[in-house]
Amino acid sequence: MITQITIETILNAHGLKWTKEHKFHDKRKFRFDYAIPDIMLAIEYEGGTWSGGAHTRGKHYSSDCEKYNLAQINGWIVLRYTADTVKNIEQIYNDILEVKLYRRVENENR
Repeated sequence: MITQITIETILNAHGLKWTKEHKFHDKRKFRFDYAIPDIMLAIEYEGGTWSGGAHTRGKHYSSDCEKYNLAQINGWIVLRYTADTVKNIEQIYNDILEVKLYRRVENENR
């Protein structure tokens, strides 16, 4: 719950329109924990990294790799955080800022 509040607070601080459990592909059931479709940015929280959670075990890990590859092929930037890294609020804020700037430059060069 603290993780959700942290991520949602940061997204709101950026003034971005975001969604939870965003389905990003028509043919697959993959969903992002958080997504900002306007800039094609996804944020994933990888829980259980130290306790043997689903995201770190065989089948689920393979599925996550497939999901992230498909997202990237389709133009999404995926930021991934663990229980350790999600505590660094300043870093997450700056990561999102970098993506916003990157997308702005990308759009200007089209």
